[in-house]
Amino acid sequence: MDWHLLGLSFITVFLSELGDKSQLAAIALSGRSQSPRAVFFGTAAALLLTSLLGALAGGAVAELLPTRLLKAIAALGFAILAARLLLFSDSESTH
Repeated sequence: MDWHLLGLSFITVFLSELGDKSQLAAIALSGRSQSPRAVFFGTAAALLLTSLLGALAGGAVAELLPTRLLKAIAALGFAILAARLLLFSDSESTH
């Protein structure tokens, strides 16, 4: 097992998931329920499944496309998201 990659994946996903919509949904669900443990296990299972699907899809795509191209596509996607957040979030929130 590549422990460096495991740690890097953990840190990256952990930091990106802090304060996202799924965490807010878990807070809302556990606040309304009498069983926060069930909410924890349900949300943990959902995050595990989505991570598994992402890893499998990433592995399959990596077999088809070169790593450099995948990195370029990911960088472009994040750049587009960043530009949309910077340029269009203020105009949409005032409507």
